Amino acid sequence: MAAHSFVAKLGRLRHKTPSPTRRPRAGFQGHAMPLPPHIRLAPLPALRPRQRALAAFALLSVLISAPALAQSDPVVARVNGVEVRQSDLTLAEEDLGQNMQHLTGSARRDFLIGYVADVILAAKAAEAKKVAEQKEFKSRLAFIRNKLLMEMLLNDEGKAAATDQAMRRAYDEAVSEMSSEQEVRARHILVATEAEAKAILAEVQKGTDFAELARQKSKDPGAAAEGGDLGYFAKDQMVPEFSEAAFKLEKGQLSEPVKTQFGWHIIKVEDKRKKPAPSYDSVKDQVEAFVIRRAQAAYIAKLREGAKIDRLDK
Repeated sequence: MAAHSFVAKLGRLRHKTPSPTRRPRAGFQGHAMPLPPHIRLAPLPALRPRQRALAAFALLSVLISAPALAQSDPVVARVNGVEVRQSDLTLAEEDLGQNMQHLTGSARRDFLIGYVADVILAAKAAEAKKVAEQKEFKSRLAFIRNKLLMEMLLNDEGKAAATDQAMRRAYDEAVSEMSSEQEVRARHILVATEAEAKAILAEVQKGTDFAELARQKSKDPGAAAEGGDLGYFAKDQMVPEFSEAAFKLEKGQLSEPVKTQFGWHIIKVEDKRKKPAPSYDSVKDQVEAFVIRRAQAAYIAKLREGAKIDRLDK
């Protein structure tokens, strides 16, 4: 991954009430690290109904054949003699994913136990009908097995790579590259017409308090209550016309009326600075996710380099 893309994301971990002029910036949810689209981090998302049925059958084989486990994984139920353990509920919860968001407490636990019971009963019935001997079932089960092996392997590789040393190094590299980015702290007053903007500019130039005028007259609901204060922002965080005007001003200066898609603005620059880096602790989780994904992508690339893949469809 190019270092600058990680630097950009590191610098975006700031939160402020959105202003109409502020452009959305992505957080660490969308890493630029290229991973094949089929690679995912645990927990695995919920499967589609047909996939879930196959996964349920696979889960049944685990439930039936699993040896006695430690007391840290207690038996929570029995279904026709088949033990259901706490770890089985965890697997079921991962399988169901967002379908359980509305359930909490005992209702959630009851639902999970009922779901695992249904898996066992239906899978046993499928065995009796020899569904497991069908060609399609065997093909799909083999694919699910391989995919699960891949995902668990990549999870292990990623976790092994996410040492504190590696995370610190990734953070330091990102911080070193973002040190030159400039930020402006500005206030603005947003109105509907150029005539209103010129009138407000004249009032400010006569000595009227800018923040008080913003509270009274600005149409930007997010900033008006703060006296028009937008906080610190980088040039690409605002719509272009606004940023161009703001970054040309020096500290304490006022702009002429600026037209954007939202209306007319009068801008006052309060401060300029180099963008400060977020602390390591405040972005540690995001840095860890980046290091994990980078390691996974490198591992897949290495496997591909040593593989012979023959395309027979071309």
